[in-house]
Amino acid sequence: MAQAAISKMQINHSANWALAGVSFAHLLNDAMQTVVPSAFPLFQQTMQLSFAQMGWIAFTLNITASVLQPLVGYMSDRKPMPILLPGGMLFSLIGVLGFALSSELWMLLVSAALIGIGSSILHPESSRVAHLAAGRGRGMAQSIFQVGGNTGQALAPLLVAFILLPHGQLSFLWLMAFALIGIIIQSSVSRWYRDKLADDHSRQQQPVQANGIVQPASRGFIAFTMGILILLLFSKFVYIAGMTGYYAFYYADAYNLPLSQAQICLFVLQFAGMVGTLIGGPLADRYGRKPMIWFSIAGTAPFSLLLPYAGPVFSMILCGMIGLILMSGFSVIIVYAQELLPRHIGTVSGLFFGLSFGMAGLGSVVLGSLIDVTSISFVIKLCSFLPLLGVCAVFLRRDRPRNA
Repeated sequence: MAQAAISKMQINHSANWALAGVSFAHLLNDAMQTVVPSAFPLFQQTMQLSFAQMGWIAFTLNITASVLQPLVGYMSDRKPMPILLPGGMLFSLIGVLGFALSSELWMLLVSAALIGIGSSILHPESSRVAHLAAGRGRGMAQSIFQVGGNTGQALAPLLVAFILLPHGQLSFLWLMAFALIGIIIQSSVSRWYRDKLADDHSRQQQPVQANGIVQPASRGFIAFTMGILILLLFSKFVYIAGMTGYYAFYYADAYNLPLSQAQICLFVLQFAGMVGTLIGGPLADRYGRKPMIWFSIAGTAPFSLLLPYAGPVFSMILCGMIGLILMSGFSVIIVYAQELLPRHIGTVSGLFFGLSFGMAGLGSVVLGSLIDVTSISFVIKLCSFLPLLGVCAVFLRRDRPRNA
């Protein structure tokens, strides 16, 4: 019995390390990815790009991931491919190199597409690793995986403010170290992933336990619920696209402050989002997915509506509240959908990560074009109404929380 207990501890220890590994790789990936829209002021200065052109860069980055991620997730459900974990980082490495050397818009678009491909490979497979390592705490495991990404997103404005803006476009070369570290980490995780699949492949095929959504569910209910979740993703990620891509311009113009200080405001938003992501999963495990999803989006609305009219200091406080609340729900939405379709973990992860990037990319193009024909102030105020769509979460079926 003692030997069995020791063996179980070793298994849990290795699973925890795998979960930490994909979370840190997520940090590195999302830092490289979020640097791109955060670096729009740099591209505007060096290449005199319009807002619409900058929107197309974000669109290319995100639509590449949007189209490919569901396909990668579907393929990994049919045949898991651990080698894709380090392979995705290789595409990001080439993309970052491209951004450092680009001199024309089309070169920026190709580089953005390469980073998008790398991201589309990382998210579905790494999310499957988090699911395999989760045990019963699926919300917690998905939050740990997701908080890595949020941390990377929080670091991106700082990288832009203190490295890219002062030292120019060639300083993108420093980000190649992120990709190289990611390749090393993901190579190690892929070995655990391969061994886990060989030892316990049937585990990922088991039905949802009592703490999830009641099974089975009709196709009509599944389609309706997925539609509600996708609408919630739309409200969240189009709003985030407006904030990360264009709020820095609004902040600098409205308060006559340098763009580097505006990047600090975005860091507050992303850092608070990291904290929100970390606490969102455990709270959903304890109190249920639906209340957390509802609160994470609709609860953002009072702060988002007030943000365009606040002063520079109060704006940072509001950005912190928005990030804390809004970011707490994404990992919960992923787990809710995974428990709705427990035999399609990779497909669900790829679909939702892909949709999130696609909506953000399309939102960047539309918002950028709208800024060119109206004003940055009008678009930021328009975006402030998007979190009100969170009230649609009331139509979700209430799941059964796991008792503490």
